[in-house]
Amino acid sequence: MIDETKQSLTIEERTNLVQVLEERFENHSYRHETVTWEDVEQKLTDDILLSLYWMEETGGEPDVILFEEGLGYVDCVKETPEGRRSVCYDDEALQKRKKYKPDNSAQNMASQMGIGLVTETEYEQLQRVEKVDLKTSSWIQTDEKTRSLGGAIFGDRRYDRVFIYHNGADSYYKVRGFRGVIYL
Repeated sequence: MIDETKQSLTIEERTNLVQVLEERFENHSYRHETVTWEDVEQKLTDDILLSLYWMEETGGEPDVILFEEGLGYVDCVKETPEGRRSVCYDDEALQKRKKYKPDNSAQNMASQMGIGLVTETEYEQLQRVEKVDLKTSSWIQTDEKTRSLGGAIFGDRRYDRVFIYHNGADSYYKVRGFRGVIYL
């Protein structure tokens, strides 16, 4: 659960987080071959670090990916982050659900964390670098037209292939969560 009252990291939390991020960066250099840790570290503002803290706390294992849009942190954990599962797509879907409401929505949690849901393009780029969602699935930022019709999209990898699907935005499953992204 995300504590919205937490506005900053303690010195110890900051130090520990930066150490984890640097170690992950060094151990997975194939994710960002042309980038140095110094390039990344100088862009880690307090706000970005707080968002990365929440990504880490909810099980995302964020790491740097060089996307077409720029350098960003994204959840690189093999399966959708455990602390962000069993959520519907957004608050509109959450409010419309009458029975068996989930505790939260992907869009709301991402907003609380200061991150965005990955786009379809970002998801496909991530999948080219790291095979993820082999047993789970992740909500993806959905275009307004699809959303206005009641749907939302999600992705996963099955049969060594990336699939992008649709579902009612109010649906939720114990193996569906979301992957977040924050640009540096």
